[in-house]
Amino acid sequence: MATTTGSQLTAGPLPKHQQLRELLLGMVVPGQAIPSERDLMATYGVSRATVRKAIDGLVADGLLQRTHGLGTFAIRPRLETRLHLASFSQDMRRRGRTPSTRLVSVALATPPAEAAEALGLEPGAKAWRVVRIRLADSEPVAHEDGWYPVDRLPGLDTHDIAGGSLYEIFGHAYGLWVDHAEQTLWGEAADADLARQLAAPIATPLLVFRRISSAGGRPIEYVVSRYRGDRYEVHMELARDDESTAEHTPEGNKL
Repeated sequence: MATTTGSQLTAGPLPKHQQLRELLLGMVVPGQAIPSERDLMATYGVSRATVRKAIDGLVADGLLQRTHGLGTFAIRPRLETRLHLASFSQDMRRRGRTPSTRLVSVALATPPAEAAEALGLEPGAKAWRVVRIRLADSEPVAHEDGWYPVDRLPGLDTHDIAGGSLYEIFGHAYGLWVDHAEQTLWGEAADADLARQLAAPIATPLLVFRRISSAGGRPIEYVVSRYRGDRYEVHMELARDDESTAEHTPEGNKL
């Protein structure tokens, strides 16, 4: 990150830790480390307690993140998504980011019971398992572990899965356009292996989406996607449903 020349903080209406906070806000570069506590103490002539109070406030506000053994980094703004039926690639392009994919594996395997049931597979039947890391502007954002029926997608492993959207492959290569999905969201913390794959600290909060998608009325995808909670956020617009409206409508005015 950019450095600043030495400058003593002054006594005034703002406490020194707040003055230092404002200086730090002016110099941070998303994704880069701020100067060390020792450097900040020397540069601005303040105590370690003042430095820590300024940094602690920025960490609490979600603007800085401490990474053990590496330093304190400015956090990149989160990618926001609205819940809608779109692939990761489509979603990223809509917000002006460049999507890319790191293919971890694609192979035939026996899916877990929940995935097999969702896809309508017989016990013991094989399915395509596709594991990918999804990136936005070359930064890891999500880990995807998906299952896909072989009978509807023969030869899926021969396609360029790393080079584009699976949904586009389904449509253009198989004539199967995803037209419906059910999605469930919960939270987790990244374990050591997942943190490594996402280039994130261990225990980074994750937004986990389980999506079951269909094309032409038949299931085609069971995928669990784990998004970095410090890189991704969800926007939802809520409205009262008809039943709730009826419950709160005066008896004489019900339609």
